[in-house]
Amino acid sequence: MFSKSYCAALQGMRAHIVQVEADLSDGLPIFQLVGYLGSQVKEARERVKIAMKNSGYKLPVKKITVNLSPADIRKEGTSFDLAIAVSILCSMGILRTEKLDQVLFVGELSLDGSIQNVNGILPIVYEAQKQGFKSCFVPKVNEQEGRMVAGIKVFGAESLSQIVKHLSGSDKMLPVKNTLDMSNAMEKEYTYDFSDVSGQVLLKRAIEIAVAGQHNLLIAGPSGSGKTMLARCIPSIMPELSFEEAMEISKIYSISGLLDEKHSFITHRPFRAPHHTITANALVGGGIVPKPGEISFATGGVLFLDEFAEFKRSTIESLRQPMESRSIILSRLNMNYQYPASFMLVGATNLCPCGFFPNLNKCRCSEKQIKNYIGKISKALLDRIDICAEAMEIQYEELSSEPEESSDVIRERVKRAREMQVNRYKNKEIQFNSQLTPKLLKDSLVLGAEETEFLEEIYEKMNMTARSYHRLLKISQTIADLEGIETVKMKHLKEALFYRGMDTLLCGGGDDDKE
Repeated sequence: MFSKSYCAALQGMRAHIVQVEADLSDGLPIFQLVGYLGSQVKEARERVKIAMKNSGYKLPVKKITVNLSPADIRKEGTSFDLAIAVSILCSMGILRTEKLDQVLFVGELSLDGSIQNVNGILPIVYEAQKQGFKSCFVPKVNEQEGRMVAGIKVFGAESLSQIVKHLSGSDKMLPVKNTLDMSNAMEKEYTYDFSDVSGQVLLKRAIEIAVAGQHNLLIAGPSGSGKTMLARCIPSIMPELSFEEAMEISKIYSISGLLDEKHSFITHRPFRAPHHTITANALVGGGIVPKPGEISFATGGVLFLDEFAEFKRSTIESLRQPMESRSIILSRLNMNYQYPASFMLVGATNLCPCGFFPNLNKCRCSEKQIKNYIGKISKALLDRIDICAEAMEIQYEELSSEPEESSDVIRERVKRAREMQVNRYKNKEIQFNSQLTPKLLKDSLVLGAEETEFLEEIYEKMNMTARSYHRLLKISQTIADLEGIETVKMKHLKEALFYRGMDTLLCGGGDDDKE
């Protein structure tokens, strides 16, 4: 007897609906699985057979063939077990075929018939809802993930026998309810606030501009000047996530197994701070079956690289392409895996090995040591960092001064600036000034004669590249947006130029990568 059920295969961020076809026929008793299967799926034969036996459903002595269709999509993982078992039970006559229409089954079976959690429930349920499925059975542990998708019933099941009883009508299960209040979930008390940081007025201004336009930022300065603490304050001035943004970020964490019952949905902007010993694969993603890296986990938020110059040159150079395209494509023999990488890069670095430069009373590094240390950051990478800001040593008077401006006040200015950008680019495929292409810059930014002459002069004097020139214009537009002005003026250009002023120092010892 022939029957079919449905599950889903994950390939990167995307879920593909898979039809599980089962056929029981006369012939040599054998249980075979076909359909371009990975090793974990091939092992499902033994898991399903024993799980069914221990649940009270003994397989008949027949030829059992299970096909996972379409056959041109590779199936990896253990999430197909439940759908395979249900399809076979239907072929045995224990379940009725019509009960399986528009129903998706996802879960790994233990040998005792219980259902274990799997990764990627959120994108799978989301795709099922888009494809018109009415309900989805997921492991009990994953039900909180699945409940975030509206328009589809999600059932959290603990065992195979529980699902059989529900489908046969003897013991009905109740779908899980979506009880998350997004308005409350987005509210958060941040550990770090700008009011807690004394002094560093210019650096705070640079951070505000960077966040307003989603610009990449490099903070350079001596040890103990507050670089790391200010970087950790950045999420507190970023606007709240929209539901769509939260869903996209949560999908990344879901396929990586980083969501659990207590944290089943990402409601705040990520702040990822990997150690400087991280490998390139862990940073950008990789593996035999490629998984997301830190740049994808930081999507919608901040990727903070402390001790920037201490990272391996090859590791930080791997950021160049994702910073431009805001996505990462990992190619393998059977297909390409694409993950989002729309993050705000924030780097913090000392200017010498001992960490005290430019304080010559404390720094004992030679000129060559300083140049070699800073030279670890290439010119090509610096061209992709919009703002370079200096952290100054804190004076005692600043420590005892009045409380500084709070993050709440700064966040309101940032939100207004971002709203201007969203309205300006609503008919284009971008949202922030940092995403402007040269063509869009030419179309949207109009400069006066004085501003044009000034740009021509500093382009020659500072030996700028085309990329750094465009960065300067983007920063100028963001500064104007923070003032609520659409037109870029001379003062905006001069302030933007100030944040590129450290390029000469930072590139002094580096390789001048020409592009």
